[in-house]
Amino acid sequence: MSLVRERRHQNPLTLSIPPPHYHGIIPIAPSPSSFSSSSSDSSSPIQTLNDLEKLTILGQGTDGTVYKTRHRRTTALYALKLIRSDLSITTLEADILKRIESSFIVKCYAVFADSSDLCFVMELMEKGSLQDALLARHVFPEQVISTLANRILQGLRHLQEMRIVHGDIKPSNLLINENGEVKIADFGASRVVTGGDYGSSGTCAYMSPERVDPEKWGFEEVGFAGDVWSLGVVVLECYLGRYPLTKVGDKPDWAALVCAICCNEEVENPVSGSLEFRDFVGRCLEKDWRKRGTVKELLHHPFAKNR
Repeated sequence: MSLVRERRHQNPLTLSIPPPHYHGIIPIAPSPSSFSSSSSDSSSPIQTLNDLEKLTILGQGTDGTVYKTRHRRTTALYALKLIRSDLSITTLEADILKRIESSFIVKCYAVFADSSDLCFVMELMEKGSLQDALLARHVFPEQVISTLANRILQGLRHLQEMRIVHGDIKPSNLLINENGEVKIADFGASRVVTGGDYGSSGTCAYMSPERVDPEKWGFEEVGFAGDVWSLGVVVLECYLGRYPLTKVGDKPDWAALVCAICCNEEVENPVSGSLEFRDFVGRCLEKDWRKRGTVKELLHHPFAKNR
């Protein structure tokens, strides 16, 4: 699991592999149990990866590369995310993306696969990630955070209606388009829930207490409350301009994170914030998931509603 790191060591999109050859890459065959590539739909302009011209690299990491691309015929711009990893996991991500249709979630237009790579053709989010914005601006006013929180909650509501837990809400997985709209991205740690299943994938620094220590906090919750906790960490991070669960200067290693998430009585809530802001953060960062605010409740919270 990833640990929180100092921002100067972070990439906006943690996906670095050499670009794979397009020869031999085919759309995933449609079937009831696997992702049906939208490229196989005659209404889609993206029929093969050769339809796309790579323009520049948007982000790199240990598992893949994200490119800005242009459709050769229509000149429309897309993000192309190439992943080399366990195909059973990434195919699950593709299957989840097929289910989603929301203006609050980054759209997937097509998926292609060969024996070792999956290639996602995604909506281009021109302004990068919320993590990039935090690096540039450091802190945000409450009005901006309120709008951001509302959009993430709208996206989480759609996911919950589809019985999907995102599992890795954090600044680098929240992308911004040219209109300044924030959308949820990256479903590599996501799952469709059928019972008490927390999942071990994701980023430790943004995990809820019940995910870090399920024996202490109980097994009954299916995971939706964990996404609410992660949202609370993100909201507080936007207000403070730094990771909020450890003190300034503390080394955010595994032990410190576990202590901050599970052992400390409560998360420090800045007294400089408005009452509405502090109450919203408190509802998100309630350690006991049984008492934590739900997505439905928080959408009606004074801090986040009608934005």
